[in-house]
Amino acid sequence: MTLAPGDRCVEDLLRDAAPRVLGALVRRHGHFDECEDAMQEALLAAAVQWPERGIPDNPHAWLSTVASRRLIDQIRGEVARRRREETDFERRPADRQVERPADEVAQLGGGQDETLTLLFLCAHPSLTATSQLALTLRAVGGLTTGQIAKAFLVPEATMGARISRAKQRMKAEGASFALPEARDWPDRLRVVLHVLYLIFNEGYTASSGSELERADLAAEAIRLARAVRRLLPEDGEVAGLLALMLLTDARHPARTTEDGALVPLAEQDRARWDRGAIAEGTALVSKAMAHSELGPYQLQAAIAAVHVEAAGAEDTDWPQIRVLYQILERISPNPMVTLNRAIAVAMTDGPRAGLALLEPLEADARMAGHHRLPAVRAHLLEMAGDPVAAREAYQLAARRTDSVPERRYLAERAARLGEVEH
Repeated sequence: MTLAPGDRCVEDLLRDAAPRVLGALVRRHGHFDECEDAMQEALLAAAVQWPERGIPDNPHAWLSTVASRRLIDQIRGEVARRRREETDFERRPADRQVERPADEVAQLGGGQDETLTLLFLCAHPSLTATSQLALTLRAVGGLTTGQIAKAFLVPEATMGARISRAKQRMKAEGASFALPEARDWPDRLRVVLHVLYLIFNEGYTASSGSELERADLAAEAIRLARAVRRLLPEDGEVAGLLALMLLTDARHPARTTEDGALVPLAEQDRARWDRGAIAEGTALVSKAMAHSELGPYQLQAAIAAVHVEAAGAEDTDWPQIRVLYQILERISPNPMVTLNRAIAVAMTDGPRAGLALLEPLEADARMAGHHRLPAVRAHLLEMAGDPVAAREAYQLAARRTDSVPERRYLAERAARLGEVEH
C-alpha cells in the first residue's frame, strides 16, 4: 500500500497508535522521559518512511519495535558511558535485561487500557497542574507543543520548557506505570478530566490548520471519557464531561459545508444533528445533576443541552442559558466563561449589555492575542447596528486565528459588512 506524502491515513494511524505504544514502553522499561523521546523518534521515522514505503501490516508492532530499539540504544549508551567513567563491570546484569527481544514490547494486548493508565501517570501529584495537563496532552492527546501552548495562552517556547521539566520531574520521582490507589483518585481525576476537556476542544475546533475539526482527537477524548466513567460510574463530573462531549459533538455533521466552510450554530441544519448522541448526553447530565454535587462540567453540559433541545435558533431558551452561565462563573470563574455569558446577556438584555461585560476582559492577560474576544465583540457590535466597528473587530479576529476555516469565516463577515457600508 503506497501513500502520498502527507496522506491523512498515516497521521491518523500515528496519533491512534502513539499513546498505546508509549504506554507499553513505559510499562516495560519504567522511564517515562526516555520512552517518550524514543517514541517521538519512532513517530518521526514512520512519518518519513510510511508515505514512501507503505503502511506496515502491524503499525503498532512496527512503532513498538523501532521505539524499543531507540530506547535500548539510549540505555546501552548510558551504560557504556558509566562504565567508562566508573569502570564498574557489575552492571552487566542490567545490560542483559535491556537486551530482551523488542517483540515483548510489541505485545500491546491485555485487559488494562494502556492509554488510560498513561493518563493517570501524567497526572502525577509531584507535577504542577499546568505541567500535568501539558504532559498528558503531549503524550496521550498527540497535540504538538504549539497546539498545547495555544490552549494555555502561552508562548510555544514556554510550553516546551514546561513539558521538558515535567518529564525530568517524573524521572526524579520514579513514577510507576500503574493506576493510582483509590485514595489518590480525586486529585488525579480533576486533572484527567481537564486534559480530556482540552483534547476534545482541540478536536472539535482545531486551533490551527486547514480543517475546522480534528475528528480523531474528539473521538479519542470521548473514548477515554467513557473509559474513566466505567471506572467511576457514579461520579457526577465524569458523567457531566462525557455528556458535554456527546452533546457538543452531536452538532458535528452540520458544522461545515461540503467545501469545509464554517457554519455558525444559528445557521446549522438541525435535522443533521446526531439525535442518538443528544439523547445519551441529555440523559447523562440530567441524572448527574439530580444525584451529584453540581460541578462545572455538568453546568456546561446543561448549557449544551439547552442549545440542542431548541427546534430552531429562535427557540433557544436564552434566559435559562444566562442563569446557567451565572452559576458557572460563580463556581468556576475564567475569562472564557465570562465571554460566553456576555453572549447570553446580549440575547436577553440587548447587545450593549453584553458588550459591557467584555470590557474587563480587554485587560485580562489570558485573553491577549486570542481571537475569540474580538470575534464576540464583532458579533455584538453587528447586533447593535455598528457595522464599521464590527467590521474592524472581525478583521482583528481573523488576523489572530491560526484556523483557516475560522479566518475565512471572520474575513467573510467583515467583507459583507464592508459592502453594507457602501
